[in-house]
Amino acid sequence: MVLPDAAPTRYDTIVIGAGMAGTTCARMLQDAGHRVLVLEARDRLGGRMHTDRTAGFPIDLGASWIHGIADSPLWELTQALGVPTIEFTVGSFQAGGRPIEDFDGDGRRMDAAESAQWVEDVARADAALLDEIAASSPGDTYLDVTERVLDRSGLEPERIDEIREFFRHRVEEQCGAWIGDLDAHGLDEDAIEGDEVVFPRGYDELPHRIAAGLDVRLSEPVTAVARGTDGVRVTTTADEHRAGSVVVTVPLGVLKAGVIAFDPPLPEQITGPLGRLGMGVFNKVFLQFPERFWDEGSYAIRALGEQGEIWHSWYDVSAISGRPMLLTFAAGPLGRHLQDVSDAGIITDVLGALRVLYGDGVPDPVAHRITRWGEDPYSHGSYSYLATGSSHEDHDALAGPVDGVLHFAGEATWGDEPATVGGAYASGHRAAERILGRPVDRAEFAAGLR
Repeated sequence: MVLPDAAPTRYDTIVIGAGMAGTTCARMLQDAGHRVLVLEARDRLGGRMHTDRTAGFPIDLGASWIHGIADSPLWELTQALGVPTIEFTVGSFQAGGRPIEDFDGDGRRMDAAESAQWVEDVARADAALLDEIAASSPGDTYLDVTERVLDRSGLEPERIDEIREFFRHRVEEQCGAWIGDLDAHGLDEDAIEGDEVVFPRGYDELPHRIAAGLDVRLSEPVTAVARGTDGVRVTTTADEHRAGSVVVTVPLGVLKAGVIAFDPPLPEQITGPLGRLGMGVFNKVFLQFPERFWDEGSYAIRALGEQGEIWHSWYDVSAISGRPMLLTFAAGPLGRHLQDVSDAGIITDVLGALRVLYGDGVPDPVAHRITRWGEDPYSHGSYSYLATGSSHEDHDALAGPVDGVLHFAGEATWGDEPATVGGAYASGHRAAERILGRPVDRAEFAAGLR
């Protein structure tokens, strides 16, 4: 006699994606007694929190910083779990605040007075920029408002060029987008409160700690999500799963690429924000050197004006690697372009820029790592940004829910702090509360992880 197959397990909730948003939501639901399944396309946890330890020390290829620890729920979680951090307060592309080696448009090292003047120039321009943004019209880009401020600044052309390049690179490195594609309000949420920190053991320790004890299926990409009166049916490359509800936490780039089919099709409530928001590209170039050629104690090296047109800033991450190492970024149009350039070509270009500043004292690197997030099939970019014509409300509207059973989470769905791990954490918390229909205390949640 042939026995019938056992009935498939029906879950209370299926969470798609095992990054910070997905693991947070799943763990909060499981802690509340729900039967939860997490489906992850990658062969690892963490999503865009990707720590590579193959070199013998951690290298965060994706997210690196907590951008401002004051009143940060993510910082509170980090502290509660006893995860070590290192203060590194220039990660949000600040003009000053920590020791930075500044070079002018001719590649000449600025003295202390010149650097102080440069920081003051940026502060004044930023103050004027706040008023210009507040008075901006719909359709204005960040390029529009910054150029209007610079036109009225009264500064010498060289000083204007230094601020212009800084503004452009700040946008590219914060949003992964060209300054002319970012809405005038695109950096409204970019205020930093308190120090910034990085993770000497790797940022992915957080999602790994949260995911302990969860039913996570790795290497199982989702291809379709169907919703009906009896809940949801999630189809993957390997199986089919059913649940009462589903939380989709894949990156915005994956949703925009249409990799997952939704049946019925998503309503305008979701497709509108999905079409308006942008997905940026932000890539990292790590160079390990045989010895240090920059100052001990410097947080960063910054090329201003003409010299910083392409390669603008390098960050000293030696405290994490234990070896002389600099990190620079290729973001926005440059990031997309360099994804088709070989590692050797990129390294040659970066070294050329450094040697303009330091001369022949810059040795060849002994090791390197270069990311290409725009080519990643499970992210299609790095993080979301406020494209021209979109609004902060679009981020939160993207979260849903749809028909009471389909929820979205992830950094792109959190309008107060998009493009950050903090936003992903908050969005996962919100999705869990919506499904449970009650608040979830973050302190109690953290205590349960210890």
